Amino acid sequence: MAEAPRGERIAKWLARAGVASRRDAEKLLAEGRIRLNNAPVAHPATFVSGGDLVMVDGKLVDAPDRTRLWRYHKPVGLVTTHRDPQGRPTVFGKLPSGLPRVISIGRLDLNSEGLLLLTNDGALARKLELPVTGWIRRYRARVHGRVDERRLAALTHGVTIDGVAYGTIEAGLDSLRGDNAWLTISLREGHNREVRRVLAHVGLAVTRLIRIAYGPFQLGTLPRGAVDEVPARVLRDQLPRIE
Repeated sequence: MAEAPRGERIAKWLARAGVASRRDAEKLLAEGRIRLNNAPVAHPATFVSGGDLVMVDGKLVDAPDRTRLWRYHKPVGLVTTHRDPQGRPTVFGKLPSGLPRVISIGRLDLNSEGLLLLTNDGALARKLELPVTGWIRRYRARVHGRVDERRLAALTHGVTIDGVAYGTIEAGLDSLRGDNAWLTISLREGHNREVRRVLAHVGLAVTRLIRIAYGPFQLGTLPRGAVDEVPARVLRDQLPRIE
């Protein structure tokens, strides 16, 4: 007699439910904050099946919905986190009402703006953040300093700064006026503050940074602070490319 299906590992189930990334869900497990059918869960090899009840911090978690994705035009002055120890305003505190619980795909720092992808599926978020997807993150950067196009071109070979190795970066000059210029920057990895650090390495201070694309998704004319859901058909067309 065949064994009944075991369901889905609880960390993955929680990630798909939008509670946290799979890695953070495993931390919640280790901290004893998760219960399955009213019993505490500590081991990540615990499985959730249809009809099971899962609680986090005493609150019932709804079963994962279908995967959804939104484009958000992040303004300057918001941190990309659910809670900020310094009490600064957060992206998630400024989202329009009516959205389910969502998490970001990657981050934009406090002083950066532009396209931030949001999803209700933590497993998808983790997958789309990985360089192996091959998705390009594209930015426009306003910089101050003397632009040396040869040094910009050399960034295609990667660069190591303070022991951190950055992969191929394409940087092109769009316009120049005195000591100020606009550049277009394309990269695949997205280390913390990568654009700012790499441009500082070539003698340029970033005075404005706007993400205009993440993979096939574009900022376009989305107004600052607005959220727009990606149609399910478009999502189906794009996601098989990274399976």
